[in-house]
Amino acid sequence: MANIRGIDRRFPDYGWSWPTGGLDQLLKAALLPDEDAAAACAARWLDENDIDLVSFREHRLLAAISDRFGRKLAGHAAYPRLVGLQKMLWTKSRMAMREAEPALKAMVDAGCRVMLIKGASRTALNASAQRGRVAHDIDILVRPHDMQTAFDVLRDGDWQIATGVSPQYLRTRLASLRSMNFFRGNLGDIDLHQLGYDGSQQSQEDDLAIWQRAVAAAFSDIGVLVPSAADRIALAIAHGGLDAHTHSDWLVDCVVAIRGGDVAWDVLLDIVARRGLTVAAAVALSYLALETGVAVPDSVLARVLQMADRTGLSRWSAMLQAKPRTDFGRLVWLSRGLAKQLRLRRKSVRLRQEPPAKAWRGRAARAEPAEKAALPVFSEFIPCPRTTGNMMLAITVRISVPPVRRRIEMEINADDHHVARLRAMAISRSGRERVLHFRGKVTLDGKRDALTLEARPSRQFRQWGDEATVAAYGALPFQLISATFSPLS
Repeated sequence: MANIRGIDRRFPDYGWSWPTGGLDQLLKAALLPDEDAAAACAARWLDENDIDLVSFREHRLLAAISDRFGRKLAGHAAYPRLVGLQKMLWTKSRMAMREAEPALKAMVDAGCRVMLIKGASRTALNASAQRGRVAHDIDILVRPHDMQTAFDVLRDGDWQIATGVSPQYLRTRLASLRSMNFFRGNLGDIDLHQLGYDGSQQSQEDDLAIWQRAVAAAFSDIGVLVPSAADRIALAIAHGGLDAHTHSDWLVDCVVAIRGGDVAWDVLLDIVARRGLTVAAAVALSYLALETGVAVPDSVLARVLQMADRTGLSRWSAMLQAKPRTDFGRLVWLSRGLAKQLRLRRKSVRLRQEPPAKAWRGRAARAEPAEKAALPVFSEFIPCPRTTGNMMLAITVRISVPPVRRRIEMEINADDHHVARLRAMAISRSGRERVLHFRGKVTLDGKRDALTLEARPSRQFRQWGDEATVAAYGALPFQLISATFSPLS
């Protein structure tokens, strides 16, 4: 038996980042192997909390608890509400699955190898898991050379890009994006990944190995892959272990994989070492083993703790990011924010070097009358001269800006080809009309009749019925005052 050192609950030891309070009660209700002890934790939490007043994080764990105990909690006054919550979450998850199924099938039919990760992988391995595992978004991983095909399937299926940019723009940047979010209808939500981990957790060798270790599964009769048990644990820690327990059912995912009995622990140790996940793994596995009685081998836990203990000051940063946000004091909140920003800076490293997509920056221009009286529009054609090569294009537009501080987003596209992105900031909340001038280089092929200037939202929403949302993020109609091509000087 390996010698496991004691874990302290004081900073900077890993117990400081363990779940506490009500979150700890819910996790133990879902995870303790002793049914009576787990049921007691669930009953105590229900006695002390109102289901209607807690967050989605707790709702996700309550679904797992309801699935585990069923009618054993029927004597509690909160039981009807608990059952109703589980049914509502299950219905939303099922509807999200149904919305995603045609897209996944189309990707597979087009030759993509599709791997489901996170909550969707549990459903693919065990359809009944959907009762206790909320998965309102479907996370899928494809190989980098399949990214364009998968993207085209979603675009052609009328899935909306959550960021607000056009499909033409995004298609030109696919090689530099790790993931992107799409939605459709009221509940369809797909996160498309070409790498399973973010830029702060890079390992090119393991990016290939995750595909070699994957196992076949079925998602509503669609042939897909899911990560191996070791990879499912590592991915859960990578996505959830540094996110301050925004969601906590990732720990349940880890336990499901462990109790499945087929974890290659030497592979897991290799993954967390390569990915720089040793501290997050030390926090998660020590909590599961020492607090909830999950069968993590002593030798594995001892090795993870040894590796994490040797990470130096980066250990502090990872622990700040792992600590549940409900435990934050002001100093911890500020420190965690700094640690997270440093990680996001590493995360932003490009997948490959390519020219940055620099936007044309708008500047205030002298108000001029439009050449013709026209109503504001969301898109306008710009006739192209019959010439080839690089030219300068100067554009002047008039836009009425709502009385909010916001970004102004526009693009120039030509059919499926992206030409340029135009951006400006409205700092003042005066809500006045503005005349903006943009200038940049374009390449003409001598064949294209026109370019299209279009207004874009700064982000997308499923519903645009709220006036404040439209004012802050919606596409702004414009009047095109002038568009002039000139030779490069």
